[in-house]
Amino acid sequence: MLQYPYIDPVAVSLGPLRIHWYGLTYLLGFTAGWWLARMRARRADSGWSMQQIDDLLFYAVLGVIVGGRLGYTLFYGGSQVLRDPWLIFRLWEGGMSFHGGLVGVLVALALYSVRHERRFFAVTDFFAPLVPLGLGAGRIGNFVNGELWGKATSLPWGMQLSCASFPEKCTAAAGFSPPLHPTQLYEALSEGLLLFLILWFFSNKPRPTMAVSGMFLLCYGVFRSAVELLRVPDAHLGYLAWGWLTMGQLLSLPMIVAGALLLGLAYRGR
Repeated sequence: MLQYPYIDPVAVSLGPLRIHWYGLTYLLGFTAGWWLARMRARRADSGWSMQQIDDLLFYAVLGVIVGGRLGYTLFYGGSQVLRDPWLIFRLWEGGMSFHGGLVGVLVALALYSVRHERRFFAVTDFFAPLVPLGLGAGRIGNFVNGELWGKATSLPWGMQLSCASFPEKCTAAAGFSPPLHPTQLYEALSEGLLLFLILWFFSNKPRPTMAVSGMFLLCYGVFRSAVELLRVPDAHLGYLAWGWLTMGQLLSLPMIVAGALLLGLAYRGR
């Protein structure tokens, strides 16, 4: 078994200014998306200019931050936000909802499409392959923060947490918790690296409009739902039904349906 190496969530302290690893992972994700977008825009047949890429990423970043944080407070925050409304603005403490961020990005991309007179799904097809590396970076941020752990496991990569740092995970005075699934790393690999490879190579060939967007929604929904089977749900929410259904799975179900529908529409008649 492995022991979780406690990592100070603050990467750099400069007097009153504190830079958190969680924020740096988001910055890394945005930078990776921007770089990939510019690389893809350099293709002769891309139809995108560098200025349009910069504008697109500006819209997307606003959508991620605003939608992700508001989504977290709506779906997961519950009474915590009622007791402490300033929690909404403390991004460095973690607490970003992917599903809220997705809604925020879709709204932002819709506004971008209207302003730049582009078809909405043409924009989302271009944008979808840029997302997974950012998702993976965010999950690494969750790992650094020591949050979103999985259930107990006997697998050799299960991680034991120090009872001094994570007393809520300890059931005995053994000094360490039982080995737990590092579900943040599972998600970093599945929603991050694996989803990126699928979408990047899938979109490298000409695809009908909506196909890349549909593939993103379908694969993310499946990967997220699978990992949720191993992840411990938020304590204040618990399981929603049947002793296994989580909020993450409930929110991912419409993505799976929508993804399959978009793929079916994209390839209808083919």
